[in-house]
Amino acid sequence: MTERPEARIEAVWLGGMRFSASDPYGHTITVDAPADEGEQFEGMMPGHLLLTSLATCSGIDVVNILRRGRQRVTGLSVKVEGAQLPDPPWTWVDIRLTYEVRGRGLKPSAVERAVRLSETKYCSIGATLAGRAAITSVFRIVEETDGAADG
Repeated sequence: MTERPEARIEAVWLGGMRFSASDPYGHTITVDAPADEGEQFEGMMPGHLLLTSLATCSGIDVVNILRRGRQRVTGLSVKVEGAQLPDPPWTWVDIRLTYEVRGRGLKPSAVERAVRLSETKYCSIGATLAGRAAITSVFRIVEETDGAADG
């Protein structure tokens, strides 16, 4: 039996609703939320950070799969829209990802395969959320001109 990967994150309260979170590699992020509707806050709200994690987890997979498949990907953006239940704990129930893949001569079948593999096999965030939320996606390919550099 193989060992399960472990992660150790530390979140330190900075006052108000704000925390500084750090990973074992020394990276930090500020997480915050308004105490009252319309109040100013500094940092990403936890729910938005979760959607960010989904977008970047899947994005990393898609780029990696396309590069390994010798696709000439030059850029990728992943937009996420999510809907939550109106009452606590405000569970995410509907999430839609839109992938915009830039490159030269990208095969639609390769992009579709990369997105599908990320969503069904590799992205741990998506796999975790899929137990609670309906996750759907679409992709669009943008053909780059010869002036764009490989990413």
